[in-house]
Amino acid sequence: MPPSLAKRIEGLRNESAFEVLSRARALEVQGRRILHLEIGQPDFPTPEHIVEAAFRAVREGKTGYGPTLGVPELREAVAQYTYQTRGVSVSADRVAITPGAKPMLFFTVLALVEPGDEVIYPDPGFPIYASVIRMAGGKPVPLPLREALGFRFEVAELAERVSPRTKLVILNSPQNPTGGVLGHQELEAIAELAERHDFYVLSDEVYSRLVYDTTAPSIAQLPGMLARTVLVDGVSKAYSMTGWRLGWGVLPEELVPAIELLMVNSNSCTATFIQYAAVAALQGPQDCVAAMRAEFHRRRDRFVDGLNRIPGIRCEKPQGAFYAFPNTAQLDPDDRRLAGRLLEEAGIAALWGSSFGRYGTGYLRFSYATAMEVLEESLERLTAFVGG
Repeated sequence: MPPSLAKRIEGLRNESAFEVLSRARALEVQGRRILHLEIGQPDFPTPEHIVEAAFRAVREGKTGYGPTLGVPELREAVAQYTYQTRGVSVSADRVAITPGAKPMLFFTVLALVEPGDEVIYPDPGFPIYASVIRMAGGKPVPLPLREALGFRFEVAELAERVSPRTKLVILNSPQNPTGGVLGHQELEAIAELAERHDFYVLSDEVYSRLVYDTTAPSIAQLPGMLARTVLVDGVSKAYSMTGWRLGWGVLPEELVPAIELLMVNSNSCTATFIQYAAVAALQGPQDCVAAMRAEFHRRRDRFVDGLNRIPGIRCEKPQGAFYAFPNTAQLDPDDRRLAGRLLEEAGIAALWGSSFGRYGTGYLRFSYATAMEVLEESLERLTAFVGG
């Protein structure tokens, strides 16, 4: 019998999106036509000027090791981008470049959380939050996001979850999976509690450029919060670069050496030529972002309106990201069973809400980052499925 795995591995969880994708691909091998609404990635090609910047960097020999925290040009570009998009002035030496945004989530928790420390995180929320908290030995403390509030949280519910053991509060706005956007009231409440109870905030803002009908303020904009906030962002969503794997954190000064050590001990650095492509993304033409956001806005309106016309489905109109998170409890309170039936019987790949936390029970997540004709066919199949 082989030796047992380390206990820390038991705390990690998979992502339901990749589980469903695998099942959907198996059905496709059998000849089924599956409509993919499970994966959260833009269906647009990476803009050509970004692709060309990557090829140019390769041709110029920028393929070796780079500085652990990122090439100076990109760190400076991120600092400028943070000011342009949030109005927050930061120095480049507080920027850390990572191979995707996920490592920054992981590294922040590893750098801050001791066994027994508590971390408050959104529920429903990105499953990796609770996964890495458990892996680090921390106690995940879910903060309910309420449909009736546009998937924001009750300030009183946040306050009652803060304790002397609270080390970190994780925010995600715009949110995965709900598409909700936090407002000034919620952010100001967190800032006041952070000051009073002396905890850090991790603000996951990877969908910050994909906002509709509103704005998505950053908690880093509030007085004093830049010093206790890890602002996480990246190029995956805004520039359709999911497979390029490049993200970053804007860090409190005291965390920079810790993140650098974690980088050195894990992946050494982020691919150099991809960093130069990211410089082109941040400093080049931004009309590609505006065009993609406008198309997602159009798809959102059509798809969500269509969902709300189907008996037994109620869907809050998302204010950001590219996910619809309809309440489907009337169809089947067991959301995992419902998602399975949709895949097997209707050929629609979706995620069950409880995979994002217990407060997601009774919901499904659909990604509308796919072609309009796929969304239209999905609505037709959903209508037939419910009617049948």
